Amino acid sequence: MVQATTHAIEEASRQGAALVVLHELHQSEYFCQSESTDSFVYAQDFERDVQYWSSVARHNGVVLITSLFEARAPGLYHNTAVVFDCDGSVAGKYRKMHIPDDPGFYEKFYFTPGDTGFEPIDTSVGRLGVMVCWDQWYPEAARIMALKGAEILIYPTAIGWFDSDTDAEKQRQRESWITIQRSHAIANGIPVLSCNRVGFEPDPSGALEGIRFWGSSFACGAQGEMLAQATTETETILWVDVDLERTREVRDIWPFFRDRRIEAYDCIGHRFCDE
Repeated sequence: MVQATTHAIEEASRQGAALVVLHELHQSEYFCQSESTDSFVYAQDFERDVQYWSSVARHNGVVLITSLFEARAPGLYHNTAVVFDCDGSVAGKYRKMHIPDDPGFYEKFYFTPGDTGFEPIDTSVGRLGVMVCWDQWYPEAARIMALKGAEILIYPTAIGWFDSDTDAEKQRQRESWITIQRSHAIANGIPVLSCNRVGFEPDPSGALEGIRFWGSSFACGAQGEMLAQATTETETILWVDVDLERTREVRDIWPFFRDRRIEAYDCIGHRFCDE
């Protein structure tokens, strides 16, 4: 898996890519389908993984967004996106803030919620608002990244459906996933990149059949317009040219930031707002 990813990065670099985004937890299978302390072994190589992907970014001259299992201290683990600049230096890291706990997605067993906050990461290709998967459903997170100057929102992702779901339910889930992220682009006037796993992965515990990750990685522009999208079935390198200069133009014609009523938003900082 690591070698195949490395070869794909090399191919992207040869074709002129300046920024490469990998899907969530790309080092291994999606081990969160079941709860097993055996899987914590994947986190023990975090520092070595950082060194490896640093060399890949440097060798290929690309800004690289990775998604790694971080062992921070005994019994303390994070789902961490490490961002490398094109010289291999660590530009920054983001620890996943929102942690799901659903059938087949038992991430609370493995990951402590992040403490990095929503801070954009400065790189040679721009200021990147990097978050991870479940974070993509929260407009508050996208807004904060945008307010802090992110020029693009980026989401490494691992999401899919169960084969036992109806076709209608599968379509609703996938379309909701696409729509919520396109809405972040529109509401904030900046592009969005989302990179998802693809293909079937069985549940090693046997409790569930497994997850069929629906791929569909995509990029959309500052008005939510689709720029490129992968299929639901095939692993691929998805190419896209992103125009970061359109943000000013879009925000001039759709001045959502100007018209925000910040004095009326106190409730957003509470778990629930009583009347």
